Amino acid sequence: MMNSSTLGYTRTEPSPDMTEISERPITELSAAYRSGELTPVDAVTVALSNIEAFDGKLGAFELVLADRAREAAEAATRAIASGHRIGPFHGIPFALKDLVDVEGLVTTGGTDVHAGRIATATATIARRLIAAGGILVGKTKTVEVAYGAWGTNQVRGTPWNPWDPEVHRMPGGSSSGSGVAVAARMAHCAVGTDTGGSVRIPAAACGITGLKVTEGRLPLDGIVPLSHTLDTPGPMARSVADAVIMFEALDGRHPAATDADVASTTGLFAEAAAGIEGLALGVLTDAEREGIAADILEIYDDAIARLARLGATIVPFELPVPIEEMKRDVGVIISADSYYHHGDMYETPSNRVDTDVKPRVLYGREISSKRYIQALQRRLVHRAETVAHMKNRTAAIVTPTLPTAPPPISDIDQSSTAAVLTRAVNYLGFCAMAQPMGLTSGGLPASLQTIAPGNGEATTIRIAAAFERDIGPIGLPPAIT
Repeated sequence: MMNSSTLGYTRTEPSPDMTEISERPITELSAAYRSGELTPVDAVTVALSNIEAFDGKLGAFELVLADRAREAAEAATRAIASGHRIGPFHGIPFALKDLVDVEGLVTTGGTDVHAGRIATATATIARRLIAAGGILVGKTKTVEVAYGAWGTNQVRGTPWNPWDPEVHRMPGGSSSGSGVAVAARMAHCAVGTDTGGSVRIPAAACGITGLKVTEGRLPLDGIVPLSHTLDTPGPMARSVADAVIMFEALDGRHPAATDADVASTTGLFAEAAAGIEGLALGVLTDAEREGIAADILEIYDDAIARLARLGATIVPFELPVPIEEMKRDVGVIISADSYYHHGDMYETPSNRVDTDVKPRVLYGREISSKRYIQALQRRLVHRAETVAHMKNRTAAIVTPTLPTAPPPISDIDQSSTAAVLTRAVNYLGFCAMAQPMGLTSGGLPASLQTIAPGNGEATTIRIAAAFERDIGPIGLPPAIT
């Protein structure tokens, strides 16, 4: 640890060991900064040490900003020590998916074609996190142009899921690096983007928490688009409360207001503490359970039983539109939008691109304007039907996030998608929280998805927080223990 005297403050006790610091939730870390027990220098030092120790194998980061992060940590430490603390995100190490622009830094978008593309401005969501006092430690790997749920990237590298140190398994995509970085304690939280599940799927595969926000809730400027229709950035963290703090910063809420809510358990933090007594929760019907692995269903059924014991009313809930139909239309929309944004890159034979992603993008040129607009129009009708169908029936729907445990990379069928249970949320413009619901017999994470209508983030947070309190932590990934 850096000598405290060089930074103009005095610590009364020695800092805890590195593992203990990296395990602190954001609220506890922030409180430790206020008391002088810890400083942002401590937290950033630990994050960078973990990156040095683990990222050679895990490959989560596209770019590590070690010197820049250390300078920011020193400045945050001085500010907090002198009474100029911004709020609960001040001094927290975070990472950005390498779709998000930061002025002066390269944004590759996961492709070699843009390996030299330097951003001329900073995305609004990144500016908000930095303005809230967050310390950017690096940019994380992504599937090329974010088009893929498995998390693979032939050209710039596929991160290694830390839950299996021996077998290279699916890290989840497209926010693969963000999921691995947070799970492996190389950052306290990270930004992902979700177009068909790309916050929730890597969160599920890596055993962390991810919030897919309501469509249109957060600004998209300065983010490499996949589908301007469906793209949503969102927080990836190790707990519901951490995700809430990051969400409020992303949402542009004043840090002092978030601070007040943390201190008084008001706002979203009151929702997180409220419990779920009396809430009606919809669960998968027998037909919708088909195709989900037996070990995931066993853990899911245990999760449903927990929610019932916590006071929720459990009801089988049949969506008015089949999941498969919504999944198919999402594919149409993403391919058409992605071809508009990236078609020229994939039409150029000399470009070195991911051959798994290329056919997905080029499929967009085969989609007629009629078919595309029909998909856009159907989703508006189906959204209204689903909201009406849920009203007075269920507060939310709970499903597994992934239908299987993370498979080995060698077993992945790239013509299929892992977004079987997630795409419907994007189709409807809803919000959803993915969180750990246990480990399979093979020691791999299983994830619970809580879905609510648009602007229902408070509902997903309330349910997820109650479940989290009941089930407790799932432990550390074996690759970092």
